[in-house]
This record gives sequence, C-alpha cells and structure tokens, in this order.
Amino acid sequence: MNRNARFRRTFAIVLIAGSACALTQTADKNPDATNFAPLEHWKNAVLAGDTANLKAFYSTSPPTQVAAPGDQNTADAEVNFWIGLKARQLNVNVVESTSPQPDIQVIAIQAEIQPVGSASANPQTLYVTEAQAWQKQADQWRLVNVRRTGAARLQQPVSKDKNIYPANVDARAEIKEVEEKAAAAHKRVLIVFGANWCYDCHVLDMAFQRPDFAPLLATSYEVAHVDIGDDGKKNADLAKEFQVPLEKGIPALAVLEGNGKLVVSQKNGEFENARAMTPEALLEFLNKWKPQAR
Repeated sequence: MNRNARFRRTFAIVLIAGSACALTQTADKNPDATNFAPLEHWKNAVLAGDTANLKAFYSTSPPTQVAAPGDQNTADAEVNFWIGLKARQLNVNVVESTSPQPDIQVIAIQAEIQPVGSASANPQTLYVTEAQAWQKQADQWRLVNVRRTGAARLQQPVSKDKNIYPANVDARAEIKEVEEKAAAAHKRVLIVFGANWCYDCHVLDMAFQRPDFAPLLATSYEVAHVDIGDDGKKNADLAKEFQVPLEKGIPALAVLEGNGKLVVSQKNGEFENARAMTPEALLEFLNKWKPQAR
C-alpha cells in the first residue's frame, strides 16, 4: 500500500446530513492540536486576505481534495471562499484532532467569523465547520483534504452525540409537568418535536443556548422535547393532537398555554432546515408567541 493510499484510509471524515462535517476518531486525540503552527498561519492568511499566501497552504501534488457545498470543490474555490468572507475577526476552535502517523495531522475546526463592515454594536457572526487533513511534504505542511460546510448564521454542531431526546421519557407526562410549571410562572409551553438523529434539531438546540436566546426562553417558556424515534412515528398521537404534521420535517414546534390550550403549531416544516436560518428569524418566532405582558 503506497503512502497516499495509507493516508486515504486513515483520513476518516464523514459528512453529517449532507453538509456539515465531523471527525471520526482513528487515533488518540492530540492535545497539542491547538498549537499546530500551520493552522495558525493559515488563519492569519485568511485574516490578512492574502490570496497568494493562503493558496500556498493547499497541496498541488497530490492536488487537494475538497468537498464543499455547491461547485466549490477545488483548492482555488476553497481559497476564494475564505478570502470572500472578508473576515475582520476569526476565532478558530479545534474540536477534534488526530495524528494517525507522524507526517499527517487531521483536525476538525469550528470557525466563528465577523466580516468587515459588520456593525460593532450588533455584529453579524458567521459559522463554518471544517475538517482538514494536513500532510508534511518535505519541510512544509500542506492541506491535502478538506471537508467544509457553507457559512451559516447559526452555529453548526460537529456531532449529534448530545442526548436531546432521551428514549425513555414519557412525553405526555413531561408535557403535563411543564404545563404546570408554565401555569404557575405565567409562561407558555414550547414543545419541540425532533430526534437525536436529526442534524437540524441539534442546530436548533444550540441556538436555544445562545446568550441572546436563553433569557427570552427562561422568562417566557417552559420547554418540552418530544422524541419521534428512529422511525419518525413515535409520539405520533401527540403530534396529531397538537396539529404538527411530522411528514413536513423536524424540528417542529408547538406553543401551548399553561392550561394545555394550543396557541400555534408549525404546519409547513418552517424550521426543518434550521441550519440555514438566521437568529433573527428564530427570535421573531419566540417573541411573537411569548405570553402577553400582564
């Protein structure tokens, strides 16, 4: 087996839900990945908007293999993507790293970008998740394989490991419990139909943890997550009761009064592509259906 074949075997990167990327562990995590100098130099080239310098990080022999949304599947397109973001601030978080052999470093990153021109009082933040495979060629480290999401306004998860929808929960009992809490606190109930296998459900869950979302949710809603199961049919009776057609996609939301009366439900899969939504659209929904001021 030649060197490139060994590399392809050890570079185990998979795509989640067709667009987001995650890194599977083929070796022990490398605790020093955040100090991997080539990654820092790559980041600096992106921030500087230096096309020539950034392009030099991509291998020509073998050519860098790129998997990205649309037709952006060449090293030149990858360089243009990052330069085109016009980042004035770029935070790179290494979420996973392996070094399957001394001359290979595989890294999964989450990049948080604030573009030039984004207002400092209300900055527009973009999120990109990327898996990078670096190979040492002579005395230079170069990118030989890249898997990337598009730029999103909501943070994208790198895995679906979080147990948002525990399988052993009695959903009807949980809803009754949160209704009682909501009634006592003059809140409404927010029911989120979804599943742990659903990528967009994880996107929505991450959005709910944002500092600009959490206070609104805490003061206006009690939240219940309803699992639809691996087959999408679990708790179908609850979905029907709250007028949520699951065939339109998940996550899907319903809002109730504390006494269980339905206020509104999503009937057209409005959030089923949560990964492409904006924070403003989610906040608009939550603000629209929060309880009226007393």
